[in-house]
Amino acid sequence: MSIFAKKQCEAKTSLLTDNEIDSHLKEISSEWQLAEDSKSISRTFKFKNYYETMSFVNVVAMVAHQQDHHPEMVVGYNSCTVRYDTHTVNGLSRNDFLCAAKVDHLVE
Repeated sequence: MSIFAKKQCEAKTSLLTDNEIDSHLKEISSEWQLAEDSKSISRTFKFKNYYETMSFVNVVAMVAHQQDHHPEMVVGYNSCTVRYDTHTVNGLSRNDFLCAAKVDHLVE
């Protein structure tokens, strides 16, 4: 488990610089993609069937509730795309990467 996956989201957070984003990307799976505008990160997870997909969605929802940081999720039969950004800073914050690491840990 990464160090990021063990940390809790912060109530007060700020917009990350490009250098901070690059540094934090190294702390999560290389399957996370940085948006062209550098305002979000996303990753698509694949599953065998709808039941596994929905089980994953429910656990991500639990993590989101615990961290009070909620991703956008696009759910299909055997896939789920998770996208993190922080609305209050209009881009990426450290919380996005902490939650991405927690989601990575779910599928390790």
